[in-house]
Amino acid sequence: MQVVIFKLNDEQFAVETSKVQSINDAMEITKVPKAPAHIKGLINLRGNVISLLDINLIIDVPKKENNENSENSIIILEMDDELVGIVVDQVDEVLDLDESMIERPGDDNKRPYIEGIINFKDRVVTLINIDKLF
Repeated sequence: MQVVIFKLNDEQFAVETSKVQSINDAMEITKVPKAPAHIKGLINLRGNVISLLDINLIIDVPKKENNENSENSIIILEMDDELVGIVVDQVDEVLDLDESMIERPGDDNKRPYIEGIINFKDRVVTLINIDKLF
């Protein structure tokens, strides 16, 4: 399994590369009046209009302080033949993982979008199931 590891605030998360269509630098966002809070706006990517979601709000991770000045990345995800963008603080790396490295959550998992926890020697990464998240 291959995953993209990204950072939100000081936490690391991962999504399967099979769901990732592209990774882009920050770009101009068009605000949508009266849109729900988790929708940051729309972006135009090579002629495609894509909804940009605030993943921090969706998974309840506080925003990094001084976020206005930092460069963000946008991960374009493919879900049900539709493209959706999420803004992340930074994309760290793409890794090949062995399925045995993933600790699956128990049945009492309060957050169904958490696919599992990847335990490295120096850090812990939360694996997100994008289909269950949105």
